Amino acid sequence: MSASVSARRIAATVLAAGAVVSAVALPASAHDNDRHRHPRVEISSVQADSPGRDTRTNRSLNAEWVELTNNNRRAVSLDGWTLRDEDGHRYRFDNVRLAGRATVRIHTGIGRDTRTDLYQDRRNYVWDNRSDTATLRDNRGRTVDTESWGRGHHRR
Repeated sequence: MSASVSARRIAATVLAAGAVVSAVALPASAHDNDRHRHPRVEISSVQADSPGRDTRTNRSLNAEWVELTNNNRRAVSLDGWTLRDEDGHRYRFDNVRLAGRATVRIHTGIGRDTRTDLYQDRRNYVWDNRSDTATLRDNRGRTVDTESWGRGHHRR
């Protein structure tokens, strides 16, 4: 009878341990599946205040930029995505594919697009040096990420 009680206790312990492992593993795997449905692209860095004096030269404009990073292993199509500031300046991504684990820098001024650098082709600054918010939206208009700086904003 003692062996039977011990066997039942061992079985109950194994079942309880299995339930705990399942409870912990289930949300993690559900989160992983969710991540594959929604690409993990984020605003990884912003340089709103180009170094030196704001001379509005193309060089100075291109020293103002926003960086996006794809933290996923799979490439993400940014076609139709937008990047906006608080004043409504909008940059629309056309035919841009961001490789897995890659970063692209979006400059304000004029230049030739490459896989690591894109240009808004503007002749005026976009990002406010003191306070602004960069908002990245997907091709359905859903907010993917935001980055704020300055007065009244808390850096994430």
